[in-house]
Amino acid sequence: MSFLILVRHGQSIWNLEKKFTGWVDVELTDQGKLEAKKAGSLIRDQNVKISYYYSSLQIRANHTMEIIKKILNDDNDFIKAWQLNERHYGTLTGLNKIEMAKKIGEDKIYEFRRSWNLRPEPLSKDSPYHPLNIEKYKKLPEEVIPDTESLKDTYERVLNYFKKEIEKKLINKNILISAHGNSIRALCKYLFKL
Repeated sequence: MSFLILVRHGQSIWNLEKKFTGWVDVELTDQGKLEAKKAGSLIRDQNVKISYYYSSLQIRANHTMEIIKKILNDDNDFIKAWQLNERHYGTLTGLNKIEMAKKIGEDKIYEFRRSWNLRPEPLSKDSPYHPLNIEKYKKLPEEVIPDTESLKDTYERVLNYFKKEIEKKLINKNILISAHGNSIRALCKYLFKL
């Protein structure tokens, strides 16, 4: 039997500040590092030998993976894939969720966060938060970089990658993925037929 272990990154600085983060690269908080250590300990205690490690391109997921691998005493590399990135929140990126709920209403924020095919307004390409202006995305083809995404967009991006690169390896290997709330939500929708 093979195992697929899904880990959401530990708390990030913008999680703590209640900001829509999306594709912006923010570091883990001390609490987030402790959460990653706990995840690593729980995995270690299951005695599961991981064959492949996958993470998004984002630092919070990468550092979560590095902490877990250190606890597992495994120095093998992990594969970083932009397709496993968090959902892009468009013009909501960098804004405080509580302040926005007061401004446009909790129902509208909930709708943006949980509706299937509703996208926030596109983020201006001039914004410092747009992936085109973030160094780590400079090597990606411009046509794959979103200005905004719905949950459906995120689902399709994540699932295309999962089916092409990961799923076939699950036949006889154990895989650990460190990713984000919405990319993991997409995988769970597929895996559990939700």
